[in-house]
Amino acid sequence: MSVLRCIVGGLRLPWVQQKLVSSPSVTSASVLVRPRGRPPHLPPQRLLSAGGDSPVSAAKLKLRTRLLVTLLFGGGVLAAWWYVYEEKQQRLRRQRIEQLGQVAVGQGNFSLLDHRGQRRTKQDFLGSWVLLYFGFTHCPDICPEELEKMSAVVSALDQDTSLPPVQPLFITVDPDRDDVAALDRYVKDFHPRLIGLTGTSEEVKHAGQDYRVYASPGPKDEDGDYIVDHTILIYLISPDGFFLDYYNRTKNEEQIGESLKNHVRNHVKLGEDR
Repeated sequence: MSVLRCIVGGLRLPWVQQKLVSSPSVTSASVLVRPRGRPPHLPPQRLLSAGGDSPVSAAKLKLRTRLLVTLLFGGGVLAAWWYVYEEKQQRLRRQRIEQLGQVAVGQGNFSLLDHRGQRRTKQDFLGSWVLLYFGFTHCPDICPEELEKMSAVVSALDQDTSLPPVQPLFITVDPDRDDVAALDRYVKDFHPRLIGLTGTSEEVKHAGQDYRVYASPGPKDEDGDYIVDHTILIYLISPDGFFLDYYNRTKNEEQIGESLKNHVRNHVKLGEDR
């Protein structure tokens, strides 16, 4: 009988072992039973979180801190440089204004009649940017070309609302023929704000000398007509009444416009301390 049990037991042993291995209770017991002295096995992520921040996170934090410090330091240096640069530019502009005050061009005060017969002086145009041209109404080509160019500059600048309006002026160098009526007819062909100025020979001569303008009438022909040889320049006058720049025939409309914009943006009022 015992022999039969052994045989039966031997036959049932693999099946019993398989049941034991697959049994939940046995599996749980086998998981819970661990060798003594060894810590429980945890995934790497859990070990890092249990022990503190990862080295990668710490390195990123240090890098961000360094970048922030660098940006703050660099921004401070840049701001300091920009402040020093602006102070230097302002100082140079003030020196430029002081130098212009000593230039013997446009320092006097003219008193002339405009094309409507009203007496005008230099003080009437203080506070405005002025483009000034000396010429004469009988000029065949150069004067009309220069006045058209000056008018085009003024019209182009009028389109920029950030800029103040520019006043165009025309002073004749031929007062014998260019009276008030002649100027009134002439200025209508150019910019609507163009003001023509004339006067007696002495008044016109005084205004021209103040701006170092050369003017000399040529010989008369059989009809009594003549050409006046004169300086061909467009003068830029600041709102303070100072001569700032001049433009000859080689300067086109765009170049004059850009130059005038720069003067307006960089202008420092006389006596202004920034």
